[in-house]
Amino acid sequence: MATVTERQEPAGEPDSPPPAVELGPPTAPVPAAPRRHGRWLMPTLVLLLLATSIVSAGMGAFEIPSDQVLYSALHHLGLDVGHVSEANEAVLWNIRFPRIVLGIMVGACLGCAGAAMQGVFGNPLAEPGVIGVSSGAALGAVGAIVLGVSAFGSWTVTAFAFIGGLLTTLFVYLLSRSDGRTEVVTLVLTGIAINALAGAAIGLFTFVADDAELRSITFWNLGSVGGASWRIIGALAPFAVIGLLILPRYARALDIMALGERGARHLGVDTERVRVVVVVLSATLVGAAVAAAGVITFVGLVVPHIIRLIAGPRHRLLLPASAVLGALVTVAADLAARTVAMPKEVPLGVLTALIGAPFFLWLLRRTRSRQGGWA
Repeated sequence: MATVTERQEPAGEPDSPPPAVELGPPTAPVPAAPRRHGRWLMPTLVLLLLATSIVSAGMGAFEIPSDQVLYSALHHLGLDVGHVSEANEAVLWNIRFPRIVLGIMVGACLGCAGAAMQGVFGNPLAEPGVIGVSSGAALGAVGAIVLGVSAFGSWTVTAFAFIGGLLTTLFVYLLSRSDGRTEVVTLVLTGIAINALAGAAIGLFTFVADDAELRSITFWNLGSVGGASWRIIGALAPFAVIGLLILPRYARALDIMALGERGARHLGVDTERVRVVVVVLSATLVGAAVAAAGVITFVGLVVPHIIRLIAGPRHRLLLPASAVLGALVTVAADLAARTVAMPKEVPLGVLTALIGAPFFLWLLRRTRSRQGGWA
């Protein structure tokens, strides 16, 4: 569970800072972090994602050569460079490609949302589930399964998962407000309490579920992109695109907020407005990802730290790079999930937890030794 550290405000500041203004260029520069390998990071990540996707599309119970994967993709782009058998085409476009595309979208949503959450909370141990969106989405899905709700037809469980995530986030935010403001510590602690409450409700639904319902509940608790289809991708795409395009526009504000909330307000950042927008967009990304693939843990926590260790903390690079690396990690983990124990499939959330939990423990130790500083 994420720990929370409050920013220390400088002594002697006035109790009532000047009113915040609309977000604009700051009056003082934000200290720049070392660029390190930032220039080559995005091209490298994109190439690795493409290579991993090609390998993933070819591997499985039905092996497909990499050249056939490329020929098939290029053929659908209007380039006839080679022959692809009908069997390979069917497997690629009905099973493998939808699964890979969904993994890319889910990983990008979780990675970008994790970087944004850590920035807006000013805490390197924050992750998308900290405000209850993941547990709320899982509760919505599990409730729909056990109660037999069918209001949206075949989309009922997915819709209830998405709605549950957004409603939980809204509930946490409203409970955290006081005197027209939302304190970060109160927001996070409220999210922790709501997570516990949602977990208890999920446990109760699990207790009364029958065998068929238990199998469906397991999907939402452990996460998987095995049910990928172009229809699900089409439903997820609008929410993913909106969040992934708008969040980077707040990169400058998140950089300034690293100076402390009071300092950011003095530099002209409407911190309350930025926090609301970033939290809502992050909740939208995570809610859509959970609705499509269930709860996949630790991607939103681990990925931003890897980027930060490589290229520094500037959000202009951190947000898009976290999205690409999140996609890469999810596609690679899904490849391992369906090949490591063939013909059985290991739940994707189990693999990400096996990788993420040791990293989280190392991160706790590193953060403690640095007295709560950024990794």
